[in-house]
Amino acid sequence: MTLFWIVSGAAALAVAAILARALLHARAGAAPGTDHDLSVYRDQLREIDRDAARGAILPEEAERLRTEVSRRILSADARSGGKAPPLTQPRGPALVLTALIVPGLLIGAFALYWQLGAPGYRDLGLQDRIIRARDARANRPDQAEAESRLPPSAEADAPADYLDLVEKLRTTVQDRPDDPRGHTLLARSEAALGNYAAAYAAQRQLIALKGDAATAQDYADLADMMVLAAGGYVSPQTEQVLDEIMRRDPENGVARYYGGLMMAQTGRPDAAFRIWDKLLRDSPADAAWIAPIRGQIQDLAMLAGVNDYAPPLPNPGIAGPSADDITAASGLTADDRQAMIQGMVDRLEDRLATQGGSPQEWAQLIGALGVLGDADRAAAIWAEARIVFAAQPEALGIVEQAATDAGVAQ
Repeated sequence: MTLFWIVSGAAALAVAAILARALLHARAGAAPGTDHDLSVYRDQLREIDRDAARGAILPEEAERLRTEVSRRILSADARSGGKAPPLTQPRGPALVLTALIVPGLLIGAFALYWQLGAPGYRDLGLQDRIIRARDARANRPDQAEAESRLPPSAEADAPADYLDLVEKLRTTVQDRPDDPRGHTLLARSEAALGNYAAAYAAQRQLIALKGDAATAQDYADLADMMVLAAGGYVSPQTEQVLDEIMRRDPENGVARYYGGLMMAQTGRPDAAFRIWDKLLRDSPADAAWIAPIRGQIQDLAMLAGVNDYAPPLPNPGIAGPSADDITAASGLTADDRQAMIQGMVDRLEDRLATQGGSPQEWAQLIGALGVLGDADRAAAIWAEARIVFAAQPEALGIVEQAATDAGVAQ
């Protein structure tokens, strides 16, 4: 550590000395324009004498040239007032500036390093960094330790009647421990009050009761509650839950978000950046993890060595009928169902015309119009899509396939 500061101090001092010497030399050797002209003219006179001595020019020509150069010397001397400035080493401002450069460079360099560097931290190659990150991940605090480090959290403010209902629910769950619905309600209620440890305990019991029927969403809710209980920290126990989610649903957004967060917390910003960047590209605009990722991914990209990163626009998703729409449609007549579908198509068309959309949405619209038998509108949408996606061959190919299927591609 001491050797580092000695070497770095000597290097900074050497650079400062070079800069100071260059400044002093430049100032000392700088002559006014007239003085420079006089020096040139004197060189010309000597050159004329040499040429005349060798016989390179006639004596008459040599005399004429001497006269012309002498005239120029007199003119330059008159402009300088007849005084040739002494070429002495400067004092005053130059020395003051030099005196400021040396301590300024030293202090500035050490201050910058202290702010951005890591004193006492040896340089590590990529493999060494990966090994350290692996060790940090294997030896990080568990869930209980992470929770114990947090200050006790006060129960969220809630109406007295709601708190009374939650207390009754706790008693009911204790009396009926095998009731899945009771544990579901209790987990949500405890989470709403900020009692995340109690919430994930109830959620664990719910998953145990469901057994193999537990879904990826059940585990995702559990992961959420555990991370919140640990103050945003992804513990080894939470990592096991994430593994269960990914086993059931490899594209699950909650698991991918927390997986990236865990990588960032254990010294692997490169892996975290790749996970989150892909998640941004795959996710709809209203996904819960979009905002927290966008708030952190620029810094993460810089740590991963990606300096010109621009976050992608989230996938807007393809609007389709909701569960309520499907339920409502089941009780409609054929004509009414046709009118309902037509309304949905019209809304999609209006949105694409005013706000734009993904190529998948354009393809969906063309396909829907083809099913409805409205070939003219489908052809018009295809013609507009060719203009919109003219500079995006891959996107245009997606829409073209739908137009071909609908019979409107030429």
